[in-house]
Amino acid sequence: MDCYTGTRVRQESAEYVVSKPDNKPDNKPDKTNRPLQAADQQAETFERVRLAHQMEATEDYVELIDDLINSQGEARLVEVAERLGISQPSASKTLARLQRDGYVTSEPYRAIFLTNKGKALADSSRARHDVVFRFLLAIGVSEETAKHDSEGVEHHVSDETLAAFERIIEQQNKS
Repeated sequence: MDCYTGTRVRQESAEYVVSKPDNKPDNKPDKTNRPLQAADQQAETFERVRLAHQMEATEDYVELIDDLINSQGEARLVEVAERLGISQPSASKTLARLQRDGYVTSEPYRAIFLTNKGKALADSSRARHDVVFRFLLAIGVSEETAKHDSEGVEHHVSDETLAAFERIIEQQNKS
């Protein structure tokens, strides 16, 4: 069990220095010590993460709806709920929000359609997902793990990070 005491982390009899009260380095290498950001920078970082979390469901829904439309010709509430592993009332509530926000259109007991705004977000999300997936494969992650991990990472990487991922993928493809 990990235990943080303010100066050390103890884990199963191994000891790793996190920081020392006097901020003097210990003789042991410390790869976990990083300086605390300025409050405004840290707040900006957490705000970015909160915004990414808010968009996760929206991106997942529109990407799934687009996949269903492309593969089956339509997307229906029952299948959206089933594929997301949630109840139909939960999916219905989110789809109502997506409709209010201009990502989808739907009529009761009818198929769900993406608006131009929803289609653009689905395409963008799918492209991000694809880059993250291919990057994970390029660095040696198994296909199964890359499928799972890319599903969450896609929502949180910056454009700069995606560009770096693409450069690594290209380098890997050239070798």
